[in-house]
Amino acid sequence: MSLIVSGLTKIYGEQRAVDNISFEVKPGEVLGFLGPNGAGKSTTMKMLTGYVPQTAGKASICGYDVTSQSMEAKKNTGYLPENNPLYPEMYVREFLLFTGRLNRVKSCRSRVAEMIELTGLKTEQRKKIGLLSKGYRQRVGIAQSLLHDPQVLIMDEPTSGLDPNQLADIRNLIKELGKEKTIIFSTHIMQEVQAICNRVIIVNKGRIVADDAIERLQQRSSDEITITVEFKQDADKNTLQQIAGVKKVTSTADKKWQVTGSAGLQEAIFQYAVRNQLTIVALSEKAQTLEQVFKDLTKNG
Repeated sequence: MSLIVSGLTKIYGEQRAVDNISFEVKPGEVLGFLGPNGAGKSTTMKMLTGYVPQTAGKASICGYDVTSQSMEAKKNTGYLPENNPLYPEMYVREFLLFTGRLNRVKSCRSRVAEMIELTGLKTEQRKKIGLLSKGYRQRVGIAQSLLHDPQVLIMDEPTSGLDPNQLADIRNLIKELGKEKTIIFSTHIMQEVQAICNRVIIVNKGRIVADDAIERLQQRSSDEITITVEFKQDADKNTLQQIAGVKKVTSTADKKWQVTGSAGLQEAIFQYAVRNQLTIVALSEKAQTLEQVFKDLTKNG
């Protein structure tokens, strides 16, 4: 495993910012780390990268304990914090050479050139960081986090505040990096998660409330489900509304209906068709959006 977290806890005074969380991340996996503001996402990332000590529990990166073997763990970790601290008075290439040497990167000049090419900074490399757009500053932060060729990349809100074009560029870059690296990143933009991640962890009030592939999360049972059904024959709206558990019936096209109700609705529609001698031509369940899943899991704490 690239990352193993076991019972990780962080307490500030009487507040449990992170409450006994455990998970594992495999090599080459892109994990979306989601949660409302104050859920413990950034605190977790700071503990994993060694910036904040944990109150209890353990975490290891590439087999190295982040506390007792912190230097080895950090050698295998790239970190882009939320505020992306940079030196605005330094030039892009100068800054990357500086941080590369601090990390004792071998063949530092050639590695910096490689990262400049990878992150699309070639035309900006001789500019001062303070003069760059936020999108390019994010690229500089990503380049810096990759200089020492870490196996695990941890990114806190990497797309925050970017315009649509910048979002697309950073999204594509993360997808490319995900082919070789293990990536954990937090965001509030659900479209980014669906475009990039193959797995999602949702935290709320310091605890994990979901950990699964996006497709399976969207298929989780909820208070309501919506079925689209098409019959070969004409169906009657009034009788459809009388099916047990049905809350709403809408005609969407000729002989096609959208039925909303409680769990078990699909079976009830089949039974309705049999009773009324109707032939079902097509039937499908509308998947929840990731945003709706997120709201359902975090709205009540």
